[in-house]
Amino acid sequence: MTLVVGAAIIRHGTLLAARRTTPAAAAGRWELPGGKVDPGESPEEALVREVAEELGCVVGVDGWLDGESPIGTTHVLRAARCSVTAGEPRAGADHDELRWLTPEKLGDVDWLEPDRPFLPALRVLLLGSTS
Repeated sequence: MTLVVGAAIIRHGTLLAARRTTPAAAAGRWELPGGKVDPGESPEEALVREVAEELGCVVGVDGWLDGESPIGTTHVLRAARCSVTAGEPRAGADHDELRWLTPEKLGDVDWLEPDRPFLPALRVLLLGSTS
């Protein structure tokens, strides 16, 4: 299985959601930004690299959420709690819109299936988050 990492970027009690532009099957749907872990790379290194490439900012990994979620039959998604340490997230080639969602608004966007299992834990984290 290929490991894919997703960044649950939390700020001021909100979660950053990113709307995909590609591939066609995922376009217009929302996800935690991130991507595949390259050979020789740690999951943390991959997450920092992917967020920098996709959103143009630097994140710190604050901890990993419990569990994994399958992406088809060949990939598995792990998600980490992250915070922005430099720059400001911005939409780029992979995403055409970013939204900071409050716990009450997490269900307002059409999340990709692999991200959905992490939403209950993220809702709890957001409700307890003030930074």
